[in-house]
Amino acid sequence: MSASVITVETRENASQNLIIQRPASQLSLQGRIRVPGDKSISHRALMLGALAEGETQIEGLLLGEDPRSTASCFQAMGAEISELNTELVRVKGIGLGNLQEPVDVLNAGNSGTTIRLMLGLLASHAGRFFTVTGDSSLRSRPMSRVIKPLQEMGAEIWGRKGNTLAPLAVQGKSLKPIHYNSPIASAQVKSCILLAGLMTEGKTTVTEPALSRDHSERMLRAFGADLVTDPETNSVTITGPTQLYGQSVIVPGDISSAAFWLVAGAIVPDSELVIENVGVNPTRTGILEALAMMGADIQQENQREVAGEPVADLRVRSSGLKSGTIAGDIIPRLIDEIPILAVAAVFAQGTTIIRDAAELRVKESDRIAVMAQQLNKMGAKVTELPDGMEITGGTPLVGTDVDSHTDHRIAMSLAIAALNASGTTNIHRAEAAAVSYPEFFESLTGIVK
Repeated sequence: MSASVITVETRENASQNLIIQRPASQLSLQGRIRVPGDKSISHRALMLGALAEGETQIEGLLLGEDPRSTASCFQAMGAEISELNTELVRVKGIGLGNLQEPVDVLNAGNSGTTIRLMLGLLASHAGRFFTVTGDSSLRSRPMSRVIKPLQEMGAEIWGRKGNTLAPLAVQGKSLKPIHYNSPIASAQVKSCILLAGLMTEGKTTVTEPALSRDHSERMLRAFGADLVTDPETNSVTITGPTQLYGQSVIVPGDISSAAFWLVAGAIVPDSELVIENVGVNPTRTGILEALAMMGADIQQENQREVAGEPVADLRVRSSGLKSGTIAGDIIPRLIDEIPILAVAAVFAQGTTIIRDAAELRVKESDRIAVMAQQLNKMGAKVTELPDGMEITGGTPLVGTDVDSHTDHRIAMSLAIAALNASGTTNIHRAEAAAVSYPEFFESLTGIVK
């Protein structure tokens, strides 16, 4: 399959259509891919570097729109951050407690991680006033999950719809420590409270119903925070006030981005791909467990540890997939990968059930509704559930017009589905992929043979 069979069409309004025309002859996927840096780790490296004393050096930073939003917000509050690139970014920190009152509204763009984590810092900077907003999608996403515990700590935060939606205004205060029993397993909620606890006198604890990703805990500890975890109770405690010190951070490849190639390699016949340098933090490897349960042929090679995070190369070969049930404690460890898992389920034999994932309805789009609608347009059999999907696999897909709904994970998931759909698939607003994977189109073109 030549590169011309995958084309990108730019519209007058700068939106892009990704057109995938599958030839009548068999295609396969072959090659080695290096995915962008982990988004979660990139955000946290920029934030903690900005708060630390001294210089932080970051290698492998994700150059997507979301980390750019984080960088611009912290630059507006006094941190010196060099031009973003994948080789080396230097962050000259201003020291904890020294964020400056910005002269304008902070803009988190499309990034829920930026706004939710940053709220914990803004709320704990006593005597300073901040306002923060985002794009239309972010302004519709619920903020009460972090505002409520911050208010328990004494924070003063105002916003639309009863202080639940951005734009938000924050009057920094001296907060009090709490033990927060989170009703949901959310790394954003946990991280927000821990960051607020950095400047709060005493012990601030978060307990979750299941373990969410632990990048914040690993990085806070590396930067010098006084932090203790209790795996038996899914609890983490930070003792403040504390100080952070600049570090060297090497960002591994994002397993959420690797997930698209893992599913592509599994479902496209006669394919073999190696995705290099992928972070395989145990709190993020739910996607590997789910695909293994479905019968995918995936091997971890060259396993190592880089800057406190486990890393491996992932080799995937095409295989017949079978259905299964994906629910319970595994969901927090693969919540971002469910759209591409739905694509895998379309090509699996039997009926796959995805439950306990209501969180997907308040992401960049309602990912449950949008994936069901768009895959069904292509001929799949997907039924929405209140908290997930029921997917009957084995029905051939047919190319048609579909839409990303400006959601990066939807855009890329539909592109992978299109590789196994007959005819031509036209994915509208495909430029959304750049939020987390700016080189996605280029990588896709490079492996299709």
